[in-house]
Amino acid sequence: MGLLSYLLLLGMACVHTWKMIGDCSFSHLSVCVHAVCRLVCLVVVPVLLYVFWFYVHLSLLHRSGPHDQLMSSAFQATLEGGLSRITQGQPLEVAYGSQVTLRSSTSNPVPCWLHSHKANYPIRYENGRGSSHQQQVTCYPFKDVNNWWIIKDPLRQELVVGTPPKPVHHGDVIQLVHGMTSRFLNSHDVAAPMSPHAQEVSGYINYNVSMAPQNIWTVEISNRESDGEVWKTILSDVRLVHLNTSAVLKLSGASLPDWGFHQLEVIAEKLFTAPSSSQSWTVEEHRYGTSQEQKERELELHSPTHIDVTRKISLWAKFIELQWKMLTAKQENSEHKYSSSPSEWLTLETNIAYWLHSSTNAQIHLIGNPVSWAIAKMSLLVYQLLAITYLLRRRRGFKDIPEDEWNHFVSLGRVCVGGWIVNFVPFLLMEKTLFLYHYLPALCYLHLLSPALLEHVYSHLLSSGAQRRAMTVCVMALAVSVLLSYKNFCPLTYGSPQLAASELQKLKWRESWDILYRRH
Repeated sequence: MGLLSYLLLLGMACVHTWKMIGDCSFSHLSVCVHAVCRLVCLVVVPVLLYVFWFYVHLSLLHRSGPHDQLMSSAFQATLEGGLSRITQGQPLEVAYGSQVTLRSSTSNPVPCWLHSHKANYPIRYENGRGSSHQQQVTCYPFKDVNNWWIIKDPLRQELVVGTPPKPVHHGDVIQLVHGMTSRFLNSHDVAAPMSPHAQEVSGYINYNVSMAPQNIWTVEISNRESDGEVWKTILSDVRLVHLNTSAVLKLSGASLPDWGFHQLEVIAEKLFTAPSSSQSWTVEEHRYGTSQEQKERELELHSPTHIDVTRKISLWAKFIELQWKMLTAKQENSEHKYSSSPSEWLTLETNIAYWLHSSTNAQIHLIGNPVSWAIAKMSLLVYQLLAITYLLRRRRGFKDIPEDEWNHFVSLGRVCVGGWIVNFVPFLLMEKTLFLYHYLPALCYLHLLSPALLEHVYSHLLSSGAQRRAMTVCVMALAVSVLLSYKNFCPLTYGSPQLAASELQKLKWRESWDILYRRH
């Protein structure tokens, strides 16, 4: 929301600087000084302030919260009380025999983990297509015991870590064995249930038919330039490429029907057309699988690779990830009770209830002042009518106001009307869930426009003293109306004093407002 106003300011400053460069009354030195000062004040200082406050934010707010899962595993591992409690002390380097959970690197539509369970794909789907009828492999958006997989060396039968551990490197081939069912992660030339253009991914079941196991995968570490060639817990983004078909294991984003328990579909796709994040997986939880004889040597197995992951995540990396998540994270699919459309903001047909007292009618809402809201809309309309009138008359050779005042009037439109446009129109194009508070920056520009427009009309369009006195009376009446409206809605704005149900009903000026009250 703030970015749009900032871009408007930069655009205006650039235009003004360009005009200054063309003004030969300024010396070369003066133009350079002006340009450098504007660059520092309008670009460097705001960027430094923005980064500084996020530095404070990330430094102070270092504990786990309710929406951690939107962030990457590496980010979560730096927060106290959340994933860090689970991952603390676990091995860093993934080895053959490791037991792991694999989280999809994308959080859209939701964070999820590679999963399988004791249920098979149906023999035939609803549209008549057949399947392999092998064990389902999905992506499950919750922690679960069925999310655990074992990294197996295709050349060895053992499912435990050797001594010393043999780390998995970029380009190595592996098999993934499901921990609870012992099925191998498999893909083959069978269409996926919801994405028939892609291959099905399954847990291999030997039906003694001509369907040989194809369960070997190549490990490709996407960020090996920064984190090395060894597959690391939390730090490495990995693509798993099916050896037989060169298809990439990925999350399609589609939900399976009832037979798949509405979990998310996992596919293998040959064409790398999807965003890279949907093809990447991160080891989140990791432990070394050991045999009974190796239990007493478990500490010996852990110690060579145990490194505190949190120390490897820089504050700058966390800052960049947080900015990206704010821009790209999708909202919930279902509409929020108090969500609204931009058209409802103009007419104030919506409100947001924030708080209701547990036993009384005291409550707090985000609800606009209807009178000031109406004045703001009227100012926008009056400015547009005046601008059209002035332009048409100037086109015909009539100049109703001096040139300096005309330039001032145009600048007023650039700032106030332009500010309203850049803070309102983009929301008409957005698909995310929107609320009334998204309109507040745009509304501020109209509140700035109102007094400036009144000053223009008073000084340049009203010639007689009687007209000016009449306008003064009207302005005072409007100001009193704004104050009375403010006083009227104070109980809903501040939650005090509490009102009876009948009094709350009188404040429901629009049927669409959701005013809460208890009947006694």
